[in-house]
Amino acid sequence: MTDGQRSPTDADGKIVVSGLTKQYNNVRAVDNLSFTVEPGRVTGFLGPNGAGKTTTLRMLLNLVTPTAGTATISGQRYADLAEPLRHVGAVLEASSAHKGRTGINHLRVIAAAAGLPRGRADEALALVGLTPAAKRKFKGYSLGMRQRLGIAAAMLGDPRVLILDEPANGLDPEGIRWMRGFLKALAAEGRTVLVSSHLLSEMQLLADDVVIIAAGKLVRQGPMSEVVGSMSQTTRVRVRTPQADTLAGALDGPSVTVEKAGDGLLLVSGADAAAVGRAALANQVELHELTTERPDLEGVFLELTAGKAEIR
Repeated sequence: MTDGQRSPTDADGKIVVSGLTKQYNNVRAVDNLSFTVEPGRVTGFLGPNGAGKTTTLRMLLNLVTPTAGTATISGQRYADLAEPLRHVGAVLEASSAHKGRTGINHLRVIAAAAGLPRGRADEALALVGLTPAAKRKFKGYSLGMRQRLGIAAAMLGDPRVLILDEPANGLDPEGIRWMRGFLKALAAEGRTVLVSSHLLSEMQLLADDVVIIAAGKLVRQGPMSEVVGSMSQTTRVRVRTPQADTLAGALDGPSVTVEKAGDGLLLVSGADAAAVGRAALANQVELHELTTERPDLEGVFLELTAGKAEIR
């Protein structure tokens, strides 16, 4: 299906979660959760173990009934979408298929059941780089290949919205890099991409926006750069020198903090790398390392979710 063939509803693609709640007996897995996911961007959906991420995604796809609240895609519940595979592609776990069925036949069965052209199976397999393994039986697929096959199945209907739970599981570094480029390209086409992952360093490279939850509640949402830059972590300068005491004394001041970390390493806050370098030069201090450390997603995530992870 081309963009020109999309319905007006499909042309939106926005995901809206509003007051979403799920209660299991005495456990509130999701608690009055609200956030939006915009088209044309990759949104990372993050949280510690037991935060409610998978439950939220399952409610979004009408696999679990909410206790309260709503979750809509293009203004409708998933269950109310006509021909949902043409609107939403989802992978919530590694692809499962009959062990004796080939990858291409697995996709052809799904395409036929959804009323999609037979040729879409070949196109989707090519899209994820599995054409060389098209006639290999599923039982011979690695976990990474099964992940790609699941994504191919999700792309069969050329959907406007893609929802993925831990899509990088089983992928090697090359596969992870491929995944990053693939999802970014889909977002660049104007599609909505929602990705749940525990790989925080990769998510910082991939996502435009981030939604972080803990204990079923929203703790932060926004553009990646704003979320990372808004936290209490400060930019520090790492400097290593055999004359650490001399440099520490030269940098001492009311607005500068110097922490001695051992082995000639100083962690300097309140002064940039250029200022540290000038102080070293003025005092004839030999430098072995001079690096600026900036806040990252992992530090922000740990700060926001401290003490809220489920122990397993």
